[in-house]
Amino acid sequence: MEKKRSYRFNGTPMLISWRWLCCLLLLAGNMLFAQDNTKNISLKLDNATIEQACAAVEKAAGVNFTYKDSNIKLYKDPVTLNVRGASLTDVLNRIFTNSPLNWTLKGKMIFLTENPAYRKADNSNAQPVALSTVNTELKGVVVVGYGKQSRKVLTSSITTVQSNDFNKGSFNSPAQLLQGKVAGLNITRSSDPNGAPSISLRGPSTLRTGAAQEPFYVIDGVPGADVRLVAPDDIATFDVLKDASATAIYGTRAANGVIIITTKKGSEGQLQINYNTYFSTENIARKIKMMNADELNAYLAKNNLAQDPSDKQGANTDWQKEVSRTALSQNHHLSLGGSAKGTSYNASVNYFDNNGILKGTSLKRLIGRANIEQKAFDDHLRLGVSLGTTNSTSDVIPDQPIVLYNMLRYLPTVPVKQPDGSFTENLQRVQYYNPVSLMQNAWEKDESKVNMLNATAQVLLPFGFKYDLSVTSQTEQVTSGSYFTSNYTLKTGYNGEAIRSSYQNTKKILETFLTYDKQLGAHNVNVLAGYSWQEDVNGDGFRANNRNFASDDLGYTNIGLGNPAGNFRTDWGDNLYQKLRLISFYGRAKYSYKNKYLMQASLRRDASSAFGVNNRWATFPSVSVAWRLIEESFMKEQQLFSDLKLRVGYGVTGNSLGFNPMISKVRYSATDAFQYQGVWMNAIGPAQNDNPDLKWEKTAMLNVGLDFSLFKGRLNATAEYYDKKTTDLIWYYPVSTTQYAKNTYTANVGEISNKGYEITVDASPVVTSNFKWNTSINFTHNENKLVSLSNSRFKLDSIFQMEPGGQGQTGSMVQILKSGYPVGQFFTAKYAGKDANGVSQFYTRDGKLTASPQNFRDFFYAGNAQPKFLIGWSNSVSWKKFDASIFLRSSIGGKVMNATLADLNRPNDVRSYNLPVFSSNESPADGGAYKYSDRYIEDASYLRIDNLTLGYNFGQIIKGIRSLRVYVSGNNLAVLTGYRGIDPEVSLGGLTPGIDNKSYYPRTRAFLFGLNVSF
Repeated sequence: MEKKRSYRFNGTPMLISWRWLCCLLLLAGNMLFAQDNTKNISLKLDNATIEQACAAVEKAAGVNFTYKDSNIKLYKDPVTLNVRGASLTDVLNRIFTNSPLNWTLKGKMIFLTENPAYRKADNSNAQPVALSTVNTELKGVVVVGYGKQSRKVLTSSITTVQSNDFNKGSFNSPAQLLQGKVAGLNITRSSDPNGAPSISLRGPSTLRTGAAQEPFYVIDGVPGADVRLVAPDDIATFDVLKDASATAIYGTRAANGVIIITTKKGSEGQLQINYNTYFSTENIARKIKMMNADELNAYLAKNNLAQDPSDKQGANTDWQKEVSRTALSQNHHLSLGGSAKGTSYNASVNYFDNNGILKGTSLKRLIGRANIEQKAFDDHLRLGVSLGTTNSTSDVIPDQPIVLYNMLRYLPTVPVKQPDGSFTENLQRVQYYNPVSLMQNAWEKDESKVNMLNATAQVLLPFGFKYDLSVTSQTEQVTSGSYFTSNYTLKTGYNGEAIRSSYQNTKKILETFLTYDKQLGAHNVNVLAGYSWQEDVNGDGFRANNRNFASDDLGYTNIGLGNPAGNFRTDWGDNLYQKLRLISFYGRAKYSYKNKYLMQASLRRDASSAFGVNNRWATFPSVSVAWRLIEESFMKEQQLFSDLKLRVGYGVTGNSLGFNPMISKVRYSATDAFQYQGVWMNAIGPAQNDNPDLKWEKTAMLNVGLDFSLFKGRLNATAEYYDKKTTDLIWYYPVSTTQYAKNTYTANVGEISNKGYEITVDASPVVTSNFKWNTSINFTHNENKLVSLSNSRFKLDSIFQMEPGGQGQTGSMVQILKSGYPVGQFFTAKYAGKDANGVSQFYTRDGKLTASPQNFRDFFYAGNAQPKFLIGWSNSVSWKKFDASIFLRSSIGGKVMNATLADLNRPNDVRSYNLPVFSSNESPADGGAYKYSDRYIEDASYLRIDNLTLGYNFGQIIKGIRSLRVYVSGNNLAVLTGYRGIDPEVSLGGLTPGIDNKSYYPRTRAFLFGLNVSF
């Protein structure tokens, strides 16, 4: 039986027969017009506004209108109508024929879009046109898993962010557009052009790092698509699915939430062309104040010390300035799209050139996208194809953390180079390297190419059925080359080293599902059932190196020219070929009675080839209910609320992201090497024990939400409480080698909890014909706790984490994973001040004083990195053709370990290493000033002016140009904080959040000058 079960993962995937699909399409073609969407409607309207008319049709026909605010305002005439027993089509035609709006009926959704022909007939009402976001950027429409839904009947926790609310800036990841915009979503970005932001939603819920802690991405219905395929200007909306009742439909990949990206599509009418560009300049926002030559000499003189004669060279070098620059970047985005006679199309190209603030760092990225959709059989059949491609080229500094550390500690009294042109060096000192020399004697270039092809088909079937099919293939090719010259001080004696690598990663996805949607009087029923298949292959490639080159001029381009000597062995790297298969069956049912009482339930059955043979399958259920109190009779007379809804949801999701597919199996690898008859041989041994019972981590979440709208929609708010608990945490437990081949065992044991609340308020305090002010603020509070690390079989009291690795502090860790405490809990020595001689003192465990605390024994709990509150506040105003926006972010209550300052504060080594100005009053007799302790744990609270933008729209200035807008924008303009380091906002991802550890890429302040043109 086991062999039969495993065959489904290792054999041919279970695909739907194309012959069956063709039969289905032919059958559908014969039955298309058998479907009856008509319903007799009786309606009487007398001088109603268009909004009132839409509401009356919704109530009478059981449908929902979706539209953009800018479009609905085009309909200015009152609506007068008196019909009895008319069809829905007849009513819509009576309202919208010869009007500024077109209507399209899709199931139970009526989409209203601008009528270009009407606009041409009345040039006085001409409006700028951009690529339409009609599918999602419509009032009240939310993209959910495998479909769309009206927000007013939503039972789950989903936040939508539209393109006009995105962050502005020079960003290398679309996720940065959301920073601070979504309650519960914590994003920390780096100013490194090649750095990835850390992202977490509603707290850490696993002990694994990387993708295992981050949300799952879905792009235009493709699960797991690479976000690098999407340029920020191509994105219409983000829909962030936060609670388990929303994410459980994605099962094994949804424990950390789901971010759905919907791109812009071509709108009805003539061809539309848009060009967006900006140029930016960046400088270091804040530097660590290190002593210059005069300050260093004054400190030495004050303490009766003298420099080593070799360091007295009369220089005053600012090493931070020597390795940095003013960074200039640019972005260009050109898009076109349209729709005619059942065919819609869209294409775009984006070029992004982002130079880093450190010399030698940059990112260049070219993105191309194209999609086409064809309708047939009176819109009952839709066929679509989309193609995406991106090519990224990164310039990286090898050993960048060492460069960043030495730009701070290298003595300012020596020059960058000696008179003979050689770099100033003193290799007798520990971790002391000329940072300019490191940057100029090594380089690395990485290139990544990603291509994705997606084909879709949708068939509207009789009796309320709809069938969808999506097939996707994604390929990533990653190549890298680095070279270290013969003068590279970290590889002395190599006489040059070249490293090349090339790997391919592929992803194949099949999604197919059937939907039933039916309005039965006051009852609406929507049922979905589907099947998913996915195969990922990663690490298909190799790496190689070579040494001893006759010349450094060729770099890594001809690796075969090396002449390695002695016992050189090629380094093939530690990358592993990995193949993972996932299959799923899923279903969801939604029920609504009079749009008043709402319910949704989903069930997903997932299997993964990564887990033990006894636990490959898992089931992930969810259920949510909502009560729209606004529809109750007792709410009809009140004037305060325009909407009021209470909802409750519960669900279970799994986590299969970031796994090695071999995690549950016995794995062998090279454990050592030896010479046999003059030939190097690899010793092969067990690297991992098998665990046939290894299973999914499961996250269960309860979510309670209240949505309300006041003052006729001028103020909208959401308040949420959640309780998220993850069980069966995967960790590596010590075991005896008398029972197991390896001394660690991968097992499901632990439990972690996140509880919190979120509040979001959107308001339009002032709206006039010429002036508008919109404001939005969100609050987040999350309490994280590691509940348990043990069970009856495996026991762990605590796991020590994060060794900053400072000189003289080997083995000293500063964080701990322990039951009852959060991830990011600091555990370190307790500072007691200085004695009469200026020497640092620390408390021992029994309360005495010592200058040399013992690791772990004399450690104390010292706060944690998790912030108590996160706040985002955005404001936008427009007056006539001017617009302005300001965005502020704040973090309150978190802690950060300033390991950078600790490692720099070495007054007893002042003759060898530079000191920060902070050390001016430190005693050179203090040999323990640098020791990690709560002296260097600081408050990470801050208030940041994240963005300020001013713009002016010239409108249709000449024939052929629909709209032209110019703007200037500033990022990271100011930060209020008491933190002594570069910036208190350090990464909160992984298992060691809140550490500022010498390798902090300088945070920048940027100014952008941009242009948006529509043709």
